[in-house]
Amino acid sequence: MLEKLPGMLGHALRHQRAGLDQTVFHHTPLRSGLGAIEVGSLAFADHAPIPARYTADGEGLSPPLHWRNVPDNATSVLLIVEDADAPTPHPLVHGIVVDLPPDQTALAEGALDATDDDGTQAHAGRHSFLGSGWLPPDPPPGHGLHRYVFQVFALGPGEPFSSTPGRDEVLAALQARALAAGCLIGTYERPDGSEKVEAPAAATAPSGSVPLAPQ
Repeated sequence: MLEKLPGMLGHALRHQRAGLDQTVFHHTPLRSGLGAIEVGSLAFADHAPIPARYTADGEGLSPPLHWRNVPDNATSVLLIVEDADAPTPHPLVHGIVVDLPPDQTALAEGALDATDDDGTQAHAGRHSFLGSGWLPPDPPPGHGLHRYVFQVFALGPGEPFSSTPGRDEVLAALQARALAAGCLIGTYERPDGSEKVEAPAAATAPSGSVPLAPQ
């Protein structure tokens, strides 16, 4: 969707960004005793680029994630992914999953794309475009580097979530129930005038050479 915006618009909005301080992670009360969850991915390192496979320029799958150090007294785990550099007052939500079992320590590639019907997805919430599941990174061309914050929270007991909880409901639950938190940041940038990333055709490569992978 946003890949079709002109690069000049991205440049015009380059300094308009929500900011890391507006993410859910920074609005969760860091009460005494709040633990630290370690979050990682087999697809990218912390503060490193997210492969195009997991963005709107590729297959748009949700990336694999893993975490550890969930407290023993947690009753569930929650994930929310936000774009801290969206040109909006608040970060754009790219995915919400609630009610993960406290002993679950990972989400496989594409887990946020599955549906409840096949039994592979936990309770999915609502992203900023009002759908559920994974909203792939899709920054405006020319807007610069975007930081996508994968935030994992351990929750204590409390009121059940609605059928498709949004950001405000997640914030309210975290205010009351958060026991531990952790985050992983992946980056993605679309240069001026870019649209879909296309890999070079193997047939056009010189004999004996290896086609370059898209950057």
